[in-house]
Amino acid sequence: MKHRVKPKAEGDAGRDEPTTSYRIMGAALTLEEIEADELTKVAKENWSSEVRAAEPPPPFRPDLVEKIYAAELGGGLGSRKLKRVLLLEISQYLENYLWPHFDADTATDAHVLSILVMVNEKFRENVPAWAGFASRPDALPSLFERVYALRAPAAGPGGRAWHTHERVTYLLFAIHAFQSLENEGVRRQVLRLVSLPLWHALSRGRLQLELQMHDVLVKHWRSLAKKEARAAKEAGEAHVPVVERPEAAFIPSLLNEFLEVLKGIVAEPLEAASEGAPLDHQQLLFCERFLEFAVDLLSQLPTRRFVRTLLDDRTLLIKCRLSGLYGHQQGRLFRQLVDLLHFYLAFPIDDHTGEPLSDAAVTARHYARLVQLQRLLFRHHPALRDLALANCGTLQRREVLKPALLALPEEELRTLAVRQLRLLAEDDPWASDLGFVAEVVVAAYEKRCAQTEIINAMPLYPTEKLLWDENQVPNMHYTGESCLALPKLNLQFLTAHDYLLRNFSLFRLEATYEIREDIADVLARIGATWDEDDEDKVVFRGWARMALPIESFSVVEVRKPNVGEAKPAAVTADIVLNPGRLRGDVRTEWDEAKQHDVLFLLTIRPPADHALAAARADGKEPSPADLYGLVAVRGCEVIEVKDEEGRLMNDFTGRVKREEWQPPAGLKRTLVVALDTAQYQLDMEAMQAAGSDDVYSTFNLLVRRKPKENNFKAVLESIRDLMNEDTVMPAWLHDIFLGYGDPAAARYTNLPDTLETIDFKDTFLDAAHLRASFPGHDVHFESARGGAGAHGGAGQANGSANMAVDGDVDGEPRPPFRVTFPPSAAPVASAAKPGKTGKRKALEAEAGNGSSEAAPAGPPRLIVEPYLPPDPGPYPQDKPPENSVRFTPVQVEAIRAGVQPGLTMVVGPPGTGKTDTAVQIMHVLYHNCPTQRTLLITHSNQALNDLFEKILERDVPARYLLRLGMGEQDLATSSDFSRVGRVNAMLARRLELLAEVERLAKQLAVLEDVSYTCETAAHFWLLHVLARWEKFVTEVERRRTPECVQDLFPFKAYFADAPGGLFKARSYAADLERARGCWRHLRTMFQELEECRAFELLKGQADRVNYLMTKQAKIVAMTCTHAALKRREFLELGFKFDNLLMEESAQILEIETFIPMLLQRQDDGMARLKRVVLIGDHHQLPPVVKNMAFQRFSHLDQSLFTRFVRLGTPYIQLNAQGRARPSLAKLYHWRYHQLGDLPNVIGGPAFLRANPGFALDFQFIDVPDYQGAGESAPVPYFYQNLGEAEMAVSVYMYMRLRGYPAAQISILSPYNGQVALLRDVVERRCAQHPAFGRPHKVATVDKYQGQQNEYVLLSLTRTRAVGHIRDVRRLVVAMSRARLGLYVLGRAALFANCYELQLTFSQLLSRPLQLLLHPTETFAGCQRAANDPGRPLAVAGVEAMGALVYAMTQEWELQAHAATVAALAVPKPVPPPRVPDGPPPASAPPPGSAAAAGAEAVAAAAAAAGLAESAAGEAAMGMDGKVEVGGIGEVVDLVPGIDKKQ
Repeated sequence: MKHRVKPKAEGDAGRDEPTTSYRIMGAALTLEEIEADELTKVAKENWSSEVRAAEPPPPFRPDLVEKIYAAELGGGLGSRKLKRVLLLEISQYLENYLWPHFDADTATDAHVLSILVMVNEKFRENVPAWAGFASRPDALPSLFERVYALRAPAAGPGGRAWHTHERVTYLLFAIHAFQSLENEGVRRQVLRLVSLPLWHALSRGRLQLELQMHDVLVKHWRSLAKKEARAAKEAGEAHVPVVERPEAAFIPSLLNEFLEVLKGIVAEPLEAASEGAPLDHQQLLFCERFLEFAVDLLSQLPTRRFVRTLLDDRTLLIKCRLSGLYGHQQGRLFRQLVDLLHFYLAFPIDDHTGEPLSDAAVTARHYARLVQLQRLLFRHHPALRDLALANCGTLQRREVLKPALLALPEEELRTLAVRQLRLLAEDDPWASDLGFVAEVVVAAYEKRCAQTEIINAMPLYPTEKLLWDENQVPNMHYTGESCLALPKLNLQFLTAHDYLLRNFSLFRLEATYEIREDIADVLARIGATWDEDDEDKVVFRGWARMALPIESFSVVEVRKPNVGEAKPAAVTADIVLNPGRLRGDVRTEWDEAKQHDVLFLLTIRPPADHALAAARADGKEPSPADLYGLVAVRGCEVIEVKDEEGRLMNDFTGRVKREEWQPPAGLKRTLVVALDTAQYQLDMEAMQAAGSDDVYSTFNLLVRRKPKENNFKAVLESIRDLMNEDTVMPAWLHDIFLGYGDPAAARYTNLPDTLETIDFKDTFLDAAHLRASFPGHDVHFESARGGAGAHGGAGQANGSANMAVDGDVDGEPRPPFRVTFPPSAAPVASAAKPGKTGKRKALEAEAGNGSSEAAPAGPPRLIVEPYLPPDPGPYPQDKPPENSVRFTPVQVEAIRAGVQPGLTMVVGPPGTGKTDTAVQIMHVLYHNCPTQRTLLITHSNQALNDLFEKILERDVPARYLLRLGMGEQDLATSSDFSRVGRVNAMLARRLELLAEVERLAKQLAVLEDVSYTCETAAHFWLLHVLARWEKFVTEVERRRTPECVQDLFPFKAYFADAPGGLFKARSYAADLERARGCWRHLRTMFQELEECRAFELLKGQADRVNYLMTKQAKIVAMTCTHAALKRREFLELGFKFDNLLMEESAQILEIETFIPMLLQRQDDGMARLKRVVLIGDHHQLPPVVKNMAFQRFSHLDQSLFTRFVRLGTPYIQLNAQGRARPSLAKLYHWRYHQLGDLPNVIGGPAFLRANPGFALDFQFIDVPDYQGAGESAPVPYFYQNLGEAEMAVSVYMYMRLRGYPAAQISILSPYNGQVALLRDVVERRCAQHPAFGRPHKVATVDKYQGQQNEYVLLSLTRTRAVGHIRDVRRLVVAMSRARLGLYVLGRAALFANCYELQLTFSQLLSRPLQLLLHPTETFAGCQRAANDPGRPLAVAGVEAMGALVYAMTQEWELQAHAATVAALAVPKPVPPPRVPDGPPPASAPPPGSAAAAGAEAVAAAAAAAGLAESAAGEAAMGMDGKVEVGGIGEVVDLVPGIDKKQ
C-alpha cells in the first residue's frame, strides 16, 4: 500500500523547503537522463576517474573543449542551458579535465571561458569552487592573467565579438573572485586590480584634487611613477604601459562596457519607458550584475579605497538614474540596485583610514562644501550671487539649486562642473547634456538624510508591497541565475553601523518571507468570497487555525509626535473578534494572546474571474495576493485583551489582583493593539496625496503566528537600538570583528594582562595527566612552601623529588595544581589553520601571512605548584564534586585559553567533548576570577540545559547560577533556576540559615534574638562567633599540643552531629585543619546570609528578581534568541558581565552572536567585556535560513564563528572523539585535521561487539525503484521516496524483533517530506504494535544536529539529483549521529560520482550494497566481534526485507498469543480483605499473582521467539502503557484474531 502525506496539514511539520504555490517547479536532471546523455558518455571516455587511472590515460583534446564550449556552454549564438552546465559540473569537467590540462601558453579562449563557466556553476550550486584548483596552485596566477587578457578593446575570444551572455559570465566570475578574499591565491590576483594604479583612469582634475587631499598618497604615486619609468627604460619597446595593464585598465574597461550597454539597452528612453517595450534579457542581466559588482567593491574597505573615487569621477550613479532603463517597467530591480549603489557611494567612512564618520562629522563636511561652493559662485558667477549669499539650508535644496544652474549659459555651467568643481571629466561623452551636468552638481551638494533617520523612520512590519516583491523577498527556490537587490554578509564590513544595517535588512526580509508563507497558507484555507446578499461584504467559507474574521476595527488614539519627530508617538486601535465558533483548544489559543504578541491585519477582496484570467494570460501562476485578493497587510502588537464585559484577560501588569480574577465573560474579545507609528504616518501621507480610501477602515481578517516564530519585531528593535547607540566593543575585538587587522591580535598570547598562574582545580586527575597535557614542556613541580619538587619534561619525569608535598603518594604530587606559564610562551597544542597566524594589517596583504618566531633555546618551563585544598567543612555536603574526565592536551589548551582574556575559538568535531570543555572553562574561570560575571549563550534550549546541568554538578554554588528563558522547566533537576525560582530559593535558604544561627546561638548560650533577620545575624557573627574564633586561634597557637584543639574549640556542641567525630587528639596540625574546616563552614553560612540580606530588605518580587539578575548571579545562561528579545530590558536594569561563553556558535546567526556581546551599557565609553569564548564546528550545519536566496546570495547563514575561521583567526580544534566506533568516525574524520579516537571507543565492550543481527557496523543499502518509482514530490520540493521509507521501517522492525530498544534507534532523512512519510509508515505499521512501538526520533538531519543515538537509519531519499546532502556540512552531520551502527539507504549510482562526497561514499560503497543480516542473533545474546562479518544473509531488496520481517512478526505474534492463553489458564487467587482506608496505590502485581504469571509467560514466549529481555518486557507490559496484563478477568490478548490467521 502506498503512503502519501499531505504536506501542509494544520499543525504539520512543514515542507522541506517552504515555497509558495505560484512558482513552477524547475526541472531537475534524473539519473536516467544523466546516464543516457551523450555528455556522460564523453565524460566516461575522456575524464572519468576510471579512465584517468588507466595507463596510459586518454590524451587531452583541445578540439573537444572547443566543441563542448560551442555546443553546451554558450559559445555559439544561443545562451547556455542550465541543465547542460549542471551535467558537466556533475561529471567533474573542471576538476578532471579543464584544470589539469590548462596551460597558459596553449589554452584557447574557449578553454579559459569554460573554466569561468564551471567556477560560476560551483558558486551557484553552493559547493567549494576553489578546492579543485588546489592540485595546481602555482598555475592559478597564469589563469588570472589569461582571464585579464580576454579584455580586448573591441573583440572577445578568438578575435570575435563578445556575446552578451559571455560578458555576464566574465562579470559573474569577477564578482565571485572578489567575494573570495579568504583564498590567498585568489586574493593575490584580484586585489592588485583595485590598488593605487587604478587612479590612472581618473580625470586629470580629479586626480590632482585627490592627491592634494591625501598627502600620503603623493609619495606613493611618485614612487610608482619612478618604477614605471625605470621599467619602461629597461624593457624598451616590449614595455606595456601601466594604463594598459590590468591594474589600471580592468575596472575602467568593465565600467566603459557597462555604460555602453546601458546607453543602448533602451534606444529611446522616454518612449521605451512609457510603452514598456521588452528588453534584451542578457543585456538587462549584465547591467544588473555590474551594479552588483560595483556594490560588492564598495562594501569592503580593501576594494573600496580607490574604486569609489573612480566611480564617483565617472558619475556612475547619475548616469544610471538618467538612463532609459531606470524608468523602464522592467527596470525595477535595476532601480533597487541603483539605490543600493547610492547608499554605499555615500557611506560615511574615510576611505583611506577606515574611520567611521559620525552624523555630526558628515553634516560638518557637507556644510563646509556648501560654503566653498558659495565662495566660488560669489567670485566667478555673478548670475548666481543670490545663491552665494543665501543660507546653506536654501542652497542645499534641489528645487532651488537646479533651476538656477540650468539658467546659466551652457559653457559656464560646463566650466563650473568640469574645471572649477572637478565633478566631471572633460572628455565625458555625457557632458554635452546640460541636464546631466546640472544633475551632477545638484547631487553633489543637495541635502542627504542621515542613515539613522532613515532606519528610525522605517516600519518594522512588512506590508503587501514588500511581502510579494520578488527582488527583495525572492521565492524560496532561488536558482542563483539572477541578481538581487540585497546586501551581502561576507568577510568584511565597513563599520559596525554597516554590519548592523546589513543584518537588520536581511533579518527583516527573512522574517518577511516567513510571514509571507504563513499568510499564503491562511489565504488558501480561509475561502474568502463575496456575500451573495451583500455585494460589498466579504465572507469566509473556510477555516484556518491561525486566522479570524474581524467584526470591527477602530483607531482609538493617535498621540502627538515626540519632539523632533514627524510620526505619532503612539497609535492604538481596538479589534473585536468572535472566536466562539472555534473548537475549544483553538479558542483557548486566541484567548491566551499575550502582551507584545505580533498580529497581522489583512484586507481581502476576492478577485473576479476575468481578473484571474488576465493574471494568468502570460502563462504564469499569480501570487497568493493576486489569487485570493489580498489588498493590504499591516502589523500590530497586542497591548491587552478584554472579554465581552471589558475586563482584562491575561494581565501581566498587576492591575488585576489574583483574588479579583474572574473567568472571561461571553465569547467576543476585544484586542487593544499598538500599530506601527512609522507605517501609520506613511499611510496617512499617501492617502492625503492620492486621495485614496483609508486602509485602516478596510481590515477584515486577523492573522496570528506561532509564538516561537514570531519574535522578529523584538530582534529588529534590538538591532535598531544598537544602530542608534555608540557601539562600544573591546579594542582587542573591534578590528577583527570588522574583518581587518591581524587575525591573531585578539588571542591571549598577543594581549597584555594575561594570567601567568592558573589554578586548574580538578582539571588534572594526577601528575601524569598534567605532564601528558603539556607535551614539549619542561614540567617542574614545586611545593606550596616553595621547595623544589618532582619535575619532568616532554611528558616524562626526569628528576626525583627533593621534597615531598603534603598529600603526595609514592613521591608523585597530587592534584589540584596551580600552573605558572612562561610570560611569552605560545600555545603548543593549538590547531589553528597553518599560515593564518601571522600579523596581517588587512586582507589586502598578499603573501606571507604566516609568521615565525625564533625558536627558544629549550622547551618552555612550567612551574607547577601542588597544594592541599582547604578542608571545606565536616559534613559530606561541604565536599565539592570532582571532575572525572581525563582531558586531552588539546582540551587542556582550550581550557587554558578560555580562562585567559581575549578571544578564544574552539572547534569541536562530533563527539570530541565540546560541552565538557566548556563546563571546565566555566569552572576554572569561576575559581580564578570569582568576582567576575559570565554570560552563557547557546542556540538551542536543549544544548543550554545540557551545559547548565553539567555546571550544576561542578563546584559552583547554585545560588550563583541563573537560567533565563522558556526552556528552564526542562532542566533535569528538582531545583528551579528561573529568576523567580532563584529568588524563592534564596528566601527559603535564608530561613534555613537563620534556623542554623538560632541553633548556634543556643549552643553558645547567647540569649538575644539573633536569628530574627540577616542583620541581627551579622551582628551575632561579629560579636560572638568571630570573637570566639579569634580567641581560640590565639590560644591554640600558644599551646600547640595535640589535645588543645579539642579542649578549646568553641563550637564543639554545634558540630556534634558531624559524621565520624571532629577531633582525634593525636595530631595538632590535623585537628587544627579540621577546626578550620568547621570555621569555613560557619563563614560560608554567614556569607550566604549576607547575600540573602538584600532579598530580605527588598519587599517587592520585581526588585528581588532584578537584584538577583544584576548583582547576585555569577553565571547567567540564556539562548541567543532570548538575549536578542530582552536586550532593552537588560539595559534598563543595568545588567553587567565580564565574560561571554557561547556554545553552538557555528549555528547562530551573525547578529544573534553580536547582540549578546552588547547586553550591557557602556556608560564610561569603555568596554567591560574581557573574554569571548566561541565553541562550535563550522564543518557542521550553519544557522537555519529558510529562504534559499538569503543563503546563497546574501550569505545570511554565515555565522560569526565561520567568518572568523575564514578570516584566519587562530582556533583550537579538539582532536579526539569519544562517540562513535572508529570505523564510523572514518566516514567523516577526513573533514578534520588529525581527528583521533579516545580509548573508550577503541576498547569499550559495546564497541568491540558486532551489532546483533547485522554483519557490518555500517552499510550503504542500494534501494531500487519500488513499485516502479523512486523519488516523488506530491507538491514541488516536498521530496518523498516510498521504497526507502518501507525499507527503513522494515529494518527498524527487524531490529526491534531482534531485541534492540526503541530508544536506541533513530530514523533520519535530509527532507521533511520523507520524514513525514516515514512517520506515516511508522504510525501504520509500528506505533500500536506491542513488538515495535515508535523509534526514539524520526527527524530531519538538520533538526537532529547536536543529538546522537546508538543506531541510525538514514534515508537519502533522492534518486534524480544528489540534493541537500551535497552540502558537505550536512553530510558530516548525517554521518556523525550514530555511535554503534549506521545504515544508509539510497541510490548508489547517483551518489557514487559526486565529487564533494567521494571521501565518504568511497567507503560506504566499498562494502556490499545489499543488506547483510544474521536473523538468528539477538541483542542480548550476540558475542560476535565487530570485525567478524560471519556468514550473513543478503537481503535482495525492499520486498525481500518486508517478507523477512513479516515472517518474524508472525512468529512473535504466535508466541505472544500462546503466552496470553497460558496466562488465562492460571487460576485467580482469593483476594485478601480490603483495607478500609481508601483504595491501595497502583503498583506492579505481587509475585505469584495471576497477573505476574501472565507477564512472565509473555516474557518467556518472547524470549523463546528470539527477543531480548527489554523487548519481551515491553511486549508483556505493553508499549507506551497501552497494553497491560492484569488479573485473570483483565488479561488482554496481545494479538487478537490470531486464530483466524492460523
